Amino acid sequence: MIKKFQYINAEKTIFLLVIIIICSSSVFSQQRPHYTQYIQNPYIINPALTGIENYTDIKLSVRNQWIGFPGAPRTVYATMHTPLGKKDFKTTPTSFSVPGENPRGRSYWESYTASAPHHGIGGGIVNYQTGYINRVSAFASYAYHLGLSPTMNLSAGFSAGINTFTIDGSKIELANPSDPAIGIVATELTRVKPELNAGLWLYSDRFFTGLSAQQIIPQKLSLSDDRLNSSSLVPHLFLTAGYRFLLNDDINLMPSAMVRYISGLPVFIDCNIKALYRDRFWVGGNYRIREGLALMSGVNISNTFNLSYAYDTYFNRQLSYLLPYMQRGTHEIVFGIMLGNKYGDLCPRNVW
Repeated sequence: MIKKFQYINAEKTIFLLVIIIICSSSVFSQQRPHYTQYIQNPYIINPALTGIENYTDIKLSVRNQWIGFPGAPRTVYATMHTPLGKKDFKTTPTSFSVPGENPRGRSYWESYTASAPHHGIGGGIVNYQTGYINRVSAFASYAYHLGLSPTMNLSAGFSAGINTFTIDGSKIELANPSDPAIGIVATELTRVKPELNAGLWLYSDRFFTGLSAQQIIPQKLSLSDDRLNSSSLVPHLFLTAGYRFLLNDDINLMPSAMVRYISGLPVFIDCNIKALYRDRFWVGGNYRIREGLALMSGVNISNTFNLSYAYDTYFNRQLSYLLPYMQRGTHEIVFGIMLGNKYGDLCPRNVW
């Protein structure tokens, strides 16, 4: 009992240190796709989550940003990952076979043990379109999960793949078609670039914190036929942290935060809060410092399917010319499938 108390204090210390780091930063916008519901699928930003659950986890998502604005960003993705050699399947904490108990109640926390060392593999595809530029990313991932204490795991993972950039010149409308700032754009132009991502994820029954890097390989990207004009694909760093509080036997509350860092630019910060009722329904909010707010909700339909939705609104005065469209909001849907979930987990065990 004393050892378990010491582990809990250590977890709280780690969590507080990460939050201090997060809250000491400032803000920025997006180069890669933005995900309001990253907390529903943190695998999309950190490959260290590959194989974290007791089943094959599939996520499908559509995000339409700034409804009504011509050329506004649109993101569609599909991801899948699964454990290899994972032997810590449990039937009591989150199973349907415990009538009258909350799968996330006190009995869950009291019986939680760290996962045995195991591997995970996965992959995904992301289509990010904004204006006349379409980016398709395809990747495969691997992670290894190691037990650090009776209630804590550390995983390390990486993903590798390719990015295909397609420029549709027919969608470009210019007052001066020969503008040298644009260059000579083909009717359709394609560039293919490699991509490498890596991450770490520390997690237990009460908290998680992760650090990941995307686009580790800096590259030049020419978006015109004459190659006179180019942009840079630079590394992106993500720091995430969250802690779960048991309010009572029916309700869990989880605050979390994410920081995105791009070299030479201000920092982008997301702050989240999520309340979960008996692993069936949840509601939450997202605050992007100096940018906007989002409302989120979700339902675990069964031990096979779950569905969540987010609505974003904006108040960034620096983008005042976009406000009429931004105020119409952004819609994001995430649909989850849990294949091989024969142990009856209604809600993800390690991703909340």
